[in-house]
Amino acid sequence: MLSKLVSIDQIEILESNYIQVRQATKVLEDGKELGKNYHRHVLRPGDDLTNEDQKVQAVARAVWTKEVIAAHKATLAAQVL
Repeated sequence: MLSKLVSIDQIEILESNYIQVRQATKVLEDGKELGKNYHRHVLRPGDDLTNEDQKVQAVARAVWTKEVIAAHKATLAAQVL
């Protein structure tokens, strides 16, 4: 029997306080892995986390303090000028 298992297998906090999320998708046959692929995406301080995994949301809440979000917004504003 074929099945697909999707999980967040890596959450990294970058120096910029961006959060890099890796999602692994495994294809299994009778519990034995036939193949695997990855998808990564990056979240910036203050991004909407509504559709993110609960683990990702918990990490973001811990890392993205009000000060971190404010500093990120200030950096973006300075780049526009």
